[in-house]
Amino acid sequence: MRAKTLQNERAKLLPLESHHYRDLLPLSKEVDLYQYGSSDISTPKKLKGYMKEAFAKKEQGLALPFIIYDKKSNHFAGSTRFGNIDKHNKVVHIGWTWLGDDFRGSGLNHHIKYLMLSYAFEKLYYEKVEFRIDERNMRSRRAVEKIGGILEGILRKNIITKGDFRRSSACYGILKDEWPTIKATIFKDIK
Repeated sequence: MRAKTLQNERAKLLPLESHHYRDLLPLSKEVDLYQYGSSDISTPKKLKGYMKEAFAKKEQGLALPFIIYDKKSNHFAGSTRFGNIDKHNKVVHIGWTWLGDDFRGSGLNHHIKYLMLSYAFEKLYYEKVEFRIDERNMRSRRAVEKIGGILEGILRKNIITKGDFRRSSACYGILKDEWPTIKATIFKDIK
């Protein structure tokens, strides 16, 4: 998977680069990734570490991180990533998605997921896209269900989060043969 800018009328996903640190820093103060996940961006140093880890995974061919630009407001909005890239089995995860306060609930995430799903299925010919979400994070779970993700099971106590809490992960998936129907219905208004 190679870095490419993905965009539509509302969202632009640019390959994440080190200079984007200054664009993400103010947004990172509004987000507690560590509440539900193993990533912590709560300080400038921790955001740099988060980005460094994303770049290392990219170099290993296991991730493709993006910075999110909202064309409606003309501002950077957050970050997202293709991860756990499995080229042999043609499976990829979409996740590590976070948005600043002003962008949550704005419809931007719907456009982001459309761009990523389209790219994964139509350009890269992946067979499956997966999402793993803290079982307690009902907002994110509903968002994935709203775009056609099917709950496939729960991985019990598989990730350590804030306060050394062992979370369980709800595993969702979308198959390539489900994508045409999802695109024609759920994403029918996106250009």
